[in-house]
Amino acid sequence: MSEVTLTNIAKIFHGKTTVIPDLSLRIDDGSFTVLVGPSGCGKSTLLRMIAGLESVTRGSISIGGQDVTFAEPCDRNIAMVFQSYALYPHMSVARNIDFGMRLAKVPAEERQAKVDEAARLLHLEELLERKPAELSGGQRQRVAIGRAIVRNPGVFLFDEPLSNLDAALRNKMRVELAELHQRLDATMIYVTHDQVEAMTLADKIVVMNAGRIEQSGTPMELYQRPKTLFVAGFIGSPKMNLIEGQVAASYGATTLGIRPEHLDVSRDSGDWQGRVRVIEMLGADIFAYIDSEVAGSMIVRLSSDSDIHPGDTLYLTPRHELLHCFDANGIRMDTSLVHARSA
Repeated sequence: MSEVTLTNIAKIFHGKTTVIPDLSLRIDDGSFTVLVGPSGCGKSTLLRMIAGLESVTRGSISIGGQDVTFAEPCDRNIAMVFQSYALYPHMSVARNIDFGMRLAKVPAEERQAKVDEAARLLHLEELLERKPAELSGGQRQRVAIGRAIVRNPGVFLFDEPLSNLDAALRNKMRVELAELHQRLDATMIYVTHDQVEAMTLADKIVVMNAGRIEQSGTPMELYQRPKTLFVAGFIGSPKMNLIEGQVAASYGATTLGIRPEHLDVSRDSGDWQGRVRVIEMLGADIFAYIDSEVAGSMIVRLSSDSDIHPGDTLYLTPRHELLHCFDANGIRMDTSLVHARSA
């Protein structure tokens, strides 16, 4: 069992700078949990406290039912993969992977078996004799992951491991990480600021803001029913349209939200008239950026066969059952109000 439980965790630097005020979280055994949020929200600090690389000011941490709050990193049954690959440039791939086992004086046959298994899982069999300089960025990151795998940890910790890769490699590595999780069935905790990574990798997403948890749940729970205005604006690409003023007030809300794909488009009539400012062509989809005097700046998702051009006048109508209402505190309101007012 490798369940991770954080109870009333706080982190205060130098006795005055509070990064995490009071946070409790349970991470299920075998889950792929992603901590996501903007820079400075405390997600990497939280990961480092789980790893034992950062001390806890208050609260407790348990891994697999064992209190590890004050345990050394080597005694927590975890392995961490960092943003930087941290590979030894003079060593081969095989030696980089088994270096920790050599220090621990693991017998040679056992080391070789673990290196071979990690290489098979990560498709590194043909690269074991190469040096890091001879590898691509994605291959180097796989070596760093292999170094973690051979430790056979109960929990894998990933701190923005794909941020140094280009877009194509990030996409490829996301798929490989998802497949690796399925094969290993291990507990994985992954930190990123990229909500696309969070949506595509996670069983459970934890959205953090200023050291607090805004919402946690499955990717679709957060996408379909964001509990706060912050989550609504953070989860989704492109982001949710957020409308204030008279339009929102007509629904009894301070802010009204609607996803770009939940706006119906017509050239003839609709709730909100607007002018197309910019078109983004993305193959299967088109994103049109529209300025509306009533609703403000909007993004709408269209199919690739839509004959839309900058300067066109369009009418937008939200699907009322898919509107999101938020109050003055940015908290989700009862959407039955939407149905009542739109009836």
